[in-house]
Amino acid sequence: MARIVMKFGGTSVADLDRIRNVAVRVKREVDAGNEVAVVVSAMSGVTNQLVGWCQALSPLHDQSEYDSVVATGEQVTSGLLAIALHALDVRARSWAGWQIPLRTDAAHGRARIEDVEGEALLAAMASGEVPVVAGFQGIAPGNRISTLGRGGSDTSAVALAAALQADRCDIYTDVDGVYTTDPRITSKARKLDKIAYEEMLELASVGAKVLQTRSVELAMKKRVRVQVLSSFEDKPGTLVVDEDEIVEQAIVSGIAYSRDEAKVTLRHVPDRPGVAASIFGPLSAASVNVDMIVQNVSAEGTTDMTFTVGRADLARTQAVLEENREAIGSSNVVVDPDVAKISVVGVGMRSHAGVATTMFATLAAKSINIQVISTSEIKVSVLIGAEYTELAVRALHTAYGLDAA
Repeated sequence: MARIVMKFGGTSVADLDRIRNVAVRVKREVDAGNEVAVVVSAMSGVTNQLVGWCQALSPLHDQSEYDSVVATGEQVTSGLLAIALHALDVRARSWAGWQIPLRTDAAHGRARIEDVEGEALLAAMASGEVPVVAGFQGIAPGNRISTLGRGGSDTSAVALAAALQADRCDIYTDVDGVYTTDPRITSKARKLDKIAYEEMLELASVGAKVLQTRSVELAMKKRVRVQVLSSFEDKPGTLVVDEDEIVEQAIVSGIAYSRDEAKVTLRHVPDRPGVAASIFGPLSAASVNVDMIVQNVSAEGTTDMTFTVGRADLARTQAVLEENREAIGSSNVVVDPDVAKISVVGVGMRSHAGVATTMFATLAAKSINIQVISTSEIKVSVLIGAEYTELAVRALHTAYGLDAA
């Protein structure tokens, strides 16, 4: 008998028929003798509607009241799934985040989980009952409902799996696993049987949208085995596991891309101590996340500073830089939203040379200019013109031998 947390995303519970389908899947695990807890997202489109209502009433709404509103989507789904399970003669009960309780900090709208008290859920499961938990939410100081930010139901599921010491956390979505790249770009993409936490974290952080980044971080920290499966097909999924569980690692596991980047270049910034702090300090204070950074020093004692931000943060970035123009000392700011970040990821890079060289040579052969480069231990990322995104992904996928036979 295994203890399993099953998580279903918005497309998996988009309507009553799909909720019935989820109930059948849960019953199958229960009938197999497993202890099961379920985490659900809001029905597809519901959260967007709730967010829209809050913004329509007041663009500068109180975040704690916003959380009270948007958390209701998951509570509706959890109650409906419990009803669907009852119809299949499966004992079940819906749980809101505060009833567990799943405790968070006070950062409403983007709260972080501080503690999960799993005793009540464990007792329910031991009695043969299936807890159906509303994902994406918890309880903040002051007994206020909190939400974890977009994609937070994945994080809820992994946190519950850790607290319940589950054997596995199965995340059901509209894809049937983790692929070597986006199958919509190349039909030669292959589904991976297993992928290491570190690889999945890098892929999630650079554009792959299969799992939310925070959920992968938590799974890696707590060593929760995660499986990504399709809600609509009975196929084996992809296991996200410790590197030690993978017998022989490929040098490169995947190619990811993101079109959500914008490039910012500050021209002729004085080359002096503290100039980087004068640029990135105010951006940090404005909650702008900076990604790739390149500095070029010229002979005249000035430097050009190039970095990337999320495209949604570009207007705010320009405003912050304008406010601090005198302190920075830059002659002008040049922005380019028509860029894409392409990343090659694989733990095998640790023990193999030439991975970056292959990337650069492949892009050069396709006449694709590299604008910015950044690296980590298991990742090489480049910034290119957005119009070359699909060409670059396909070429790199072939160059690293990832194409399906």
